[in-house]
Amino acid sequence: MRGSVLSVAVLVLSVMVSVEPAGADTEAPIISDSNRSHPVFARSGMVVSQEAVASAIGADVLRRGGNAVDAAVATGFALAVTLPRAGNLGGGGFMLVHLAEADETIAIDYRETAPAATTRDVFLDEDGEADPNLSRFTGLGIGVPGTVAGLTYAHQTYGSGTFTLLQLVEPAFRLALDGIVVSQDLSRSLDRARERLIQYPATAEIFFPDGETPQPGDRLKQTDLARTLLRIGERGSEAFYAGDVADQIAASVQEAGGRMTVDDLAAYNIVERAPVTGSYRGHEIQSMPPPSSGGIHLIQILNTLEGFDLAASGFGSAQTMHLMAEAMKRAYADRSEYLGDPDFVDVPITRLTSKAYASDIASSIHLYSATPSAEIAPGDLAPYESEETTHVSVVDRDGNAVSNTYTLNFSYGVGLVAAGTGVLLNNELDDFAAQPGVPNAYGLVGGEANAPEPNKRPLSSMSPTLVFDPDGELLLVTGSPGGSRIITTVLQVISNVIDHDMNVQDASAAPRMHHQWLPDVLFIEPGFSPDTLRLLGHRGHVVEERRTTGSTQSIRITEDGWLAGASDPRRPGAGAVGVE
Repeated sequence: MRGSVLSVAVLVLSVMVSVEPAGADTEAPIISDSNRSHPVFARSGMVVSQEAVASAIGADVLRRGGNAVDAAVATGFALAVTLPRAGNLGGGGFMLVHLAEADETIAIDYRETAPAATTRDVFLDEDGEADPNLSRFTGLGIGVPGTVAGLTYAHQTYGSGTFTLLQLVEPAFRLALDGIVVSQDLSRSLDRARERLIQYPATAEIFFPDGETPQPGDRLKQTDLARTLLRIGERGSEAFYAGDVADQIAASVQEAGGRMTVDDLAAYNIVERAPVTGSYRGHEIQSMPPPSSGGIHLIQILNTLEGFDLAASGFGSAQTMHLMAEAMKRAYADRSEYLGDPDFVDVPITRLTSKAYASDIASSIHLYSATPSAEIAPGDLAPYESEETTHVSVVDRDGNAVSNTYTLNFSYGVGLVAAGTGVLLNNELDDFAAQPGVPNAYGLVGGEANAPEPNKRPLSSMSPTLVFDPDGELLLVTGSPGGSRIITTVLQVISNVIDHDMNVQDASAAPRMHHQWLPDVLFIEPGFSPDTLRLLGHRGHVVEERRTTGSTQSIRITEDGWLAGASDPRRPGAGAVGVE
């Protein structure tokens, strides 16, 4: 495999120990510290992800002549090794690919699908009531994975042709085979998930050798995963969706009580979709369409807020936060009624994202008092046409960009490793509405549009997003994990940049808020003024403090052409890596 990227694993492990200033040796990546207060600047490329080793692997692909898609694919496979609680082969997600020369953006839907044997009552108990344990902690909650199909399709269709798939997979393979050094963050996350993970022998054998939680400084080897990665690199997605790996996945799911078969795996396909688009104060917004609800409701909330002068009211003021909360409530109410897999239901995208509908929403907002959620219903559209997710943003030297969000749903998914494969499996089918009005694990309420059906994709909040300036130039590539909070997290980064003129690192680090209609609670991160919180209470908001909201990975393109990368300081070990 001479001439490939074999040396990357060694390179990134050694380069993480220091932060290189912009303009340093052009042969070395520029890596951020997750706690730094300034963006990382570079001219020729940028990769921002939740894990610094994976970011450095992607940046090295850019440095060696790959494009943004090549780098995103290499980073995605690496995260399956270095960030096992969210990076994955056994989950799914959504990717936006922006092709600069063609001025075109493609949305790649590689969301998980329900097995063909899925029924409407799959998550109901003997009394006909929703049983959340079935969708969260058994094989019934496991959707047919889409990640391998999505990453290999992106490489085959939109990669530069400079790298073979094997070359892009190889750094992940080497890290899995040789082992990664366990960080404090990884040790803590494994310990928190221990009770759920150790019940599966194949999982316990990998992550809890000798029955103990790996400690910082230990080496975690994932040899079965290495073998699976090598097969994918050599044979493409066929190695995952057919043959031994598919047999082992189906058998493990069935043993855990699920209904997935090898035929379900063989039948999986990705879908190319048109991005959902809108505008905000002269900036074009491109984001993910259904079965993600993210793009529609991001644009809906921005449209609503466009009727108010947030720059004048200021970041963190009671007025700005009140208006944002009221716009959020109404969007999440609509989400519960209208959103689902567009291959199964008619989603009124044009109506929900129209300026006219947003104007009606804005007129219903009381400027100085909160509307109780009990008084907010999904809108009348007649007049108008996941916590442990992870995100990667990439921009290359030619202005091509990738915004990619993918997930297992819960941290480490359902907790089950398919025996012999090293592949952690998702519990994404919990994102279906088991019954109308019954919340999922993130408190989101859904209806018939998001009911379980065979081969259907559950609704998601993932919101990979691109923002273009009024001249049509790419301005911002962003996205975040955070379950139901993804939409509002991405919203606030965009507003911080456009309304409050923050640099991308400040926009990422600023404290956030979240309201999702039900429960009727305004969740607040620490960092806002106590006086502001008291004023919000006087306006009728029920305010509750939450420790963290999301983990954005963003790139801003400055007016003079610099790439400014920002990795959210809320998660340790994240990294923005620039290429000079």
